[in-house]
Amino acid sequence: MIIFKKIFWLLYRIWFYIMVALPIIIMFPLLLLSILKESWYPYFFKLARIWARCILIGMGFNIKITREQIPVNNKSYMFIANHTSMADIMLMLVTVKNPFVFVGKAELAKIPLFGFFYKRTCILVDRKNVKSRQAVFLRAQRRLKQGLSICIFPEGLVPEEDILLTEFKDGAFRLAINHQIPIVPITFADNKKRFSYTFFSGSPGRMRAKIHKFIETKNLKSEDTRMVNEQSRTIIYNQLLSFDA
Repeated sequence: MIIFKKIFWLLYRIWFYIMVALPIIIMFPLLLLSILKESWYPYFFKLARIWARCILIGMGFNIKITREQIPVNNKSYMFIANHTSMADIMLMLVTVKNPFVFVGKAELAKIPLFGFFYKRTCILVDRKNVKSRQAVFLRAQRRLKQGLSICIFPEGLVPEEDILLTEFKDGAFRLAINHQIPIVPITFADNKKRFSYTFFSGSPGRMRAKIHKFIETKNLKSEDTRMVNEQSRTIIYNQLLSFDA
């Protein structure tokens, strides 16, 4: 029985990478055209949402999204969520309709095909490099001035399997306060169960996301960063406990 499970998990992982690559290959000319100018990013974002939905459907995930508040068009936000799965990027793209730019790990740029577009559209950060972390703020500021939003997984690294939610880094909250944009906490309930970073694991099934009420940053100052950090983490942590109950 264990052997059959491992064979399934192996094939399931291979299928995931096929699903990641296939829509990119099919849409390659349009994707390539959409990244020729920074101002065309919203068109790329629409294609990325199609790519993400194809993957989630192809993996057999039944997506359920609930919203306590809906982001307004043509307004910038800081989207944050817990980070547990390789499918977090896809679920975030499906959950949020407002064009946003990911701040993500530089290592992902090494993934064939996916990495080609990833490094040209996302804000890459090497968390071990202080200069790289500082450069993130400059690039994010430029994107916000273009009217886009930013998405950051504030845990930084993906936590171990038995950890529900690790401490949040301050970067996302400091950036949101500096630009006086609302913070949008989002909870992903099932991603770890559906498709975690543990190789021999995962299965089709329900995948839930919840957009919480926004945290306003108007009139807040840099010294409020930690307070907003803890407030955001508490919202997501309590929701995870509620999902598990």
